[in-house]
Amino acid sequence: MTRIYVPRDSAARSVGADEVARAVENECGVRGINVEIVRNGSRGLLWLEPLVEVETSRGRMGYGPVTPGDVPGLIDGGFLEGAHHELALGVVDDIPWLARQQRVSFARVGIIDPLDLDAYRATGGLRGLQRALQESAEEIVGDVLASGLRGRGGAGFPAGIKWRTVLEAESLDKYICCNADEGDSGTFADRMLMEGDPFTLLEGMAIAGVAVGATRGLIYVRSEYPDAIATLRTAVDIARVDGWLGVDVMGTGRTFDIRVVEGAGSYVCGEETAMLESLEGKRGMVRPKPPIPALKGLFGQPTLVHNVLTLSAVPSIIADGPGDYQALGVDRSRGTQVFQLAGNLARGGIVEIAFGVTLRELIEDFGGGTLSGRPLRAVQVGGPLGAYLPAEALDVSMDYEALADSGGLLGHGGVVAFDDSIDMATQARFAMEFCAVESCGKCTPCRIGSTRGIEVIDKITAGVDRELNLVLLEDLCATMTDGSLCAMGGLTPLPVLSALAHFPEDFHRPPEVTP
Repeated sequence: MTRIYVPRDSAARSVGADEVARAVENECGVRGINVEIVRNGSRGLLWLEPLVEVETSRGRMGYGPVTPGDVPGLIDGGFLEGAHHELALGVVDDIPWLARQQRVSFARVGIIDPLDLDAYRATGGLRGLQRALQESAEEIVGDVLASGLRGRGGAGFPAGIKWRTVLEAESLDKYICCNADEGDSGTFADRMLMEGDPFTLLEGMAIAGVAVGATRGLIYVRSEYPDAIATLRTAVDIARVDGWLGVDVMGTGRTFDIRVVEGAGSYVCGEETAMLESLEGKRGMVRPKPPIPALKGLFGQPTLVHNVLTLSAVPSIIADGPGDYQALGVDRSRGTQVFQLAGNLARGGIVEIAFGVTLRELIEDFGGGTLSGRPLRAVQVGGPLGAYLPAEALDVSMDYEALADSGGLLGHGGVVAFDDSIDMATQARFAMEFCAVESCGKCTPCRIGSTRGIEVIDKITAGVDRELNLVLLEDLCATMTDGSLCAMGGLTPLPVLSALAHFPEDFHRPPEVTP
């Protein structure tokens, strides 16, 4: 029986993957051809979706992007045997975009049916949890520390230090909270992993629970991700039936269970303490720190908070030991980062590769340059609160320290490209407007500063006391940076100041005259 893979990822479904799967099934049924259709996750080559793969003796042959109308011609042309066709891409694993990557968290995404537990086990799943159950808590935490894993949600804080802090905290109740409130523009790795390999995330959380002594885990997923929520809830049910979540994890007598919670629709809940407030049924507003969540988090108990990509790196670290992970990367940035290429690029999608790849390699080699064909002008790295880097800065190494030295931040790994038609004064205004809309309102520098920022930028672009208002804008940014309670207000000045520094001409244009 021929096995055909058609993605069930939201991005693929949005461009017709469900219709393609039905077309393949119907056409093969009419012709009396016996096939098995597997709904896998997306490989991350989003410009080729729906990407259909056929299992052959030479490997999985790819075809894409495929429409329902292409199916009869593909079958006529012999694609069930991996024959050549105008949509043929060759062996999928050999496509340069994939062949160059070093996938750890995304090792199974696009390879298996995300809800097939047997396939998960056959590809190495649950080895990490089995090993963790045989080790002491100190040994597990030691492995995470030795791996050099840092928080992939944006802060880059060493994960092992968090684990050790929660382990050493004395309490009868401890929690593992996964923040999957992925709200940064141009980011989608959390969603793709939750939809494409949910068991990896669940296993990472279970290992964390065993290590720090927590019995309950919660995954806070943004409300705009209904497919991810449904997939995770189904995966949790499967894991409970299989016995590695619940009251007797793998027959060891340990308890660890997970609940999936739909988010409240607030960007600020991407910040760990605002998420905890929301999980407690309150309005998502930032808490002052200290105390840190590792000591006093959910319902006042010690809580380990990580994002999806951090927890999903854990199973391989524990299963294979920290050495392999530590061997990847540069300096203090160890392991891999899942970069998300978006914006004006010919090839957008997921690139998981070791730290140290340059921004130029991501934009030109993987991204293929601008989709418009116009010259690249700016790249924003790290989401809507990240700096705008000019085309001349593309040789920067994509790691925490190098980006910080260049005036930027890595954030969640989002990379959004703009060609030379972009107006950077407008982008600076967008940063302030975004902050004004999304601010939780708890602290004055963020709540009021962003509103004043919009007004000042409008005066600058209108030519009103331009030089004085440019000075005022820089002073306002300094106040927001130093006085805001969290990164929402504290980092909003970063895109504004980077636009001022690298693209000053856009703030000095003559004001438009309305006829």
